[in-house]
Amino acid sequence: MSSRHLKFVAASLACALATSANAQLLTEKSLSAATALAIAQTAYDVCVQQGYHVSVNVVGREGQVLVSIRGDGSSPHTLENSLRKAYTARTFRVSSGEFAQRVKDNPTLGVVHLPGVIALQGALPIKIGEDVIGAVGVSGAPGGDKDEACSKAGIDKVSAQLI
Repeated sequence: MSSRHLKFVAASLACALATSANAQLLTEKSLSAATALAIAQTAYDVCVQQGYHVSVNVVGREGQVLVSIRGDGSSPHTLENSLRKAYTARTFRVSSGEFAQRVKDNPTLGVVHLPGVIALQGALPIKIGEDVIGAVGVSGAPGGDKDEACSKAGIDKVSAQLI
């Protein structure tokens, strides 16, 4: 085999290996700290304007906490509940209220016993198209529907960025 031929084979092999390594990388959009903060602050402010003492959590793509606000005057359990609601919405890719309804419809659903999961309304997944990149959860308003409305206000605030 000529040296020119060997160089060609080596170059071809190098390109093939580079291509297969590249093919394994993922390109994903994730929430920035600034966007997560805007969602949390808006959700908190909307609830406070309505007289509710709430806590808010925003989790990222992997369910990790990005922003956590324990509101003035909120009950001690609201911080954990807002986190668990957000984690549930992120994990199951639906509102925590929809998840709660699934559990109500099928009480033997074992996933409700997973760590960090809670079947209470108040959190929404944050999506770009159908890709769930995080979730926001609120706890402390007098009813999960009111918590969820504050979560929605937070997402609506940054909706132009979620493209």
